[in-house]
Amino acid sequence: MRILIVFFLSLLSLPALAQQGEHYSNARFGFGMDIPYFFVVQGESHSQDGQQYAAKGKPINLMVWGGSVDGDFESEAEEAMTYSRDGAWNVNYQAVTPRWANFSAVQGFRMLYQRMVLLCDGKSYAAFRAEYSVTEASKMEDIIQGMVRSLKSDSCS
Repeated sequence: MRILIVFFLSLLSLPALAQQGEHYSNARFGFGMDIPYFFVVQGESHSQDGQQYAAKGKPINLMVWGGSVDGDFESEAEEAMTYSRDGAWNVNYQAVTPRWANFSAVQGFRMLYQRMVLLCDGKSYAAFRAEYSVTEASKMEDIIQGMVRSLKSDSCS
């Protein structure tokens, strides 16, 4: 009887496991992040610093990449926000620390959320940027928080 219960419980957990998606690893910068199941790979950059994804059947894009820190991390985060503002994004939230940064912005009916973390070497960072429709905002909140938790350096010595 216990075997049947365990069997049926394991069947119930299969859909949840299938929705986890994949884990993206960036060997060049030494970081990784969990990618939600509904994103499809669009291609990796030629310099192997990142990957682009698009959601199946939704106007949602995701970019994951690493980069070198020129100066200090906080200035790098400020530069990313300036780049977004120059692209006509209205930054409506920002939090910048010496080790991580988040910001969100709006452009018409589009939203973006960007997360950056300083990697263990102190000379590089990992980042992701999700762009989506305002109609997807409530659905994206939990998804983004999961991606924020999973964006990490592979190892620190």
